[in-house]
Amino acid sequence: MNAMLEDVRKGAEAAGVFGEVVVRDGKVWAAAKGAGDEAFYVAWEEGGKVWVGLQTPARYLSQSIEADLVNTGDKLEELILEELIELGYEGPALACEHYRDAGKLYTFRSAAGSAHVARAEAIVRLMVAYEACFRRLGDMEAGAEEA
Repeated sequence: MNAMLEDVRKGAEAAGVFGEVVVRDGKVWAAAKGAGDEAFYVAWEEGGKVWVGLQTPARYLSQSIEADLVNTGDKLEELILEELIELGYEGPALACEHYRDAGKLYTFRSAAGSAHVARAEAIVRLMVAYEACFRRLGDMEAGAEEA
C-alpha cells in the first residue's frame, strides 16, 4: 500500500489542482487551494477498501457545502459522476458518505475500490473529480481571491 500511496501522491501533485500533497499517517493529503478554511482531499485504505474524500476540521465549511446542496437540490453522487465522466470514467455513480470521524474531521468520502485491486490512476482521477466538484460548493473557493 505504501508504494501505491506514493504513486497517488505523485499523480495528485502532477494534476496541478491541489496545494501541497504529502503522504502522512498512511494517507495521501492534498491541500484544497483557496478554501475558506483548512480542507484536504485525502486517499486512504480502510476496511479493505480505498477511500477518497474531502476532510475538514471546520464545521462551518462542511455546513456551507451541505447548504449549497440543499439550496440547489443537487445530489453529490451526480455531481461527482459528472466530473468523473469529464475525466474518462465510464462506470456507475459512486455512493458518497458524509459524517464526522473519530478525529473530529468532517468527511465526505467515496470508495475507489477494493484495496487489493485499486490502481493509483483511478484513485487520482477520483481525487481530481472530488476537487472539481467540491471547489464550487459552499465556501470552498472563499479564499481564492486572497491567494
